[in-house]
Amino acid sequence: MSRAFDVVVIGAGPAGYIAAIRAAQHGMSVACIDEWKNRDGKNAFGGTCLNAGCIPSKALLESSELFHRANHEFSKHGISATDVSIDVAKMQKRKETIVRQLTGGVAGLLKAAKVEGLVGHGKLLAERRVEFTPVNGDAEILDARFVILASGSTPIELKIAPFDGERIVDSWGALDFDESPARLGVVGAGVIGLELGSVWSRLGSEVVILEAMQDFLYMADRQIANEAQKQFKKQGLSVHLGASVTSAKVTGNKVVVDYDGPSGSEQLEVDKLVVAVGRRPFTSGLLAEDCGIETDERGFIVVDEECRTGVKNVFAIGDCVRGPMLAHKGSEEGVMAADLIAGQVAELNYNVIPSVIYTAPEIAWVGKTEEEVKASGRAYKTGSFPFAASGRAKAMEQTSGLVKIISAQDDDEILGIHIIGPMAGELISEAVLAMEFKASTEDIQRTIHAHPSLAEAIHEASLAVDNKALNYPNN
Repeated sequence: MSRAFDVVVIGAGPAGYIAAIRAAQHGMSVACIDEWKNRDGKNAFGGTCLNAGCIPSKALLESSELFHRANHEFSKHGISATDVSIDVAKMQKRKETIVRQLTGGVAGLLKAAKVEGLVGHGKLLAERRVEFTPVNGDAEILDARFVILASGSTPIELKIAPFDGERIVDSWGALDFDESPARLGVVGAGVIGLELGSVWSRLGSEVVILEAMQDFLYMADRQIANEAQKQFKKQGLSVHLGASVTSAKVTGNKVVVDYDGPSGSEQLEVDKLVVAVGRRPFTSGLLAEDCGIETDERGFIVVDEECRTGVKNVFAIGDCVRGPMLAHKGSEEGVMAADLIAGQVAELNYNVIPSVIYTAPEIAWVGKTEEEVKASGRAYKTGSFPFAASGRAKAMEQTSGLVKIISAQDDDEILGIHIIGPMAGELISEAVLAMEFKASTEDIQRTIHAHPSLAEAIHEASLAVDNKALNYPNN
């Protein structure tokens, strides 16, 4: 006899577990299925983000940045710190402790919400039936009035550089190094490649990043990307643009990488190679042939603007559907799907989803780049303010970067805000809120910002849009 639920969610990452909790808050009976297994063989909720992505990478970024600052910055504050060393094993243990705490927290949240957390594999069958196969047990059928697919994504593996788990690794493998490689190669200068490259560069590795694109951070505003490239070069990250990898082979205890660059065929020899060329939707074993779900040519589950699939009462959210592969995007899709199932009005504004790169300086943006606005033909104006002119940034000894605001010439609508500098990932929330409420540049100009604060840079940039900056010369 099968069990019945109002909602069955397949996947317990940031999209899935949030959807399950919100559905339960609406008084529905909910089951949430997940089969994630960590290196130690233990299952855990939280998906890639908590176990092998966002959270562990930020833990290592924080540890490595503190180490770097102790070696290169503390003396400017009058702090003597000689013979500073890093215990990589202890750093990794701290990371793993944080991961365990948060993944255990997800399990606790599901339990508190009265969501039945099921450890094992979920597969969508026809007529909204879900086959659940426990880790150690026989399959059973779950009947659901609604199903939410939240199976996430997985790193893209290159046939020319297959993962071996030791010398050629994916992003998860790069989070688990037990020592700093003398020379580290990274394929891909995107968010993941830059963050991982920064971690190990700070800890002593010589890092070489190969990026096939001709433009650095092609998805970011050009002014911000150019500033970022300059800062990373100062830090010792060697980024080769227009470098297309043709092969990567393990030879002894080295990895030999062949690639085509601007000057022709070149070769790179490294101790370890991280392949970070993006992620693809993970739908392996998720969909029965007769379940009716459609996927596109890239493997994404096809959904509409409300995350509804072509099958009645089946939703799909997070990394397995179109749009940016960001945890916060997936979480908000989960909230929207659950609210819609409950009969409420719900929507997600895809135009104001922030992006953040947690390097030092941090990089964050929301809305359109100047290049996108220019291409649209809409008349616009821009203003910027450097952190070098910020009293708080100077006190922090973190003056690299700037805030840039792009606004419409006709009605002063804010079209995009781009930040590179200290705490950009926190500062961007003001920009998101402003754009969500359709704020004008003048609205930010007339909003009082605390002094001294990093947020004043946003205020000054808004003033600069109309050549009214008070703490930096106007153009």
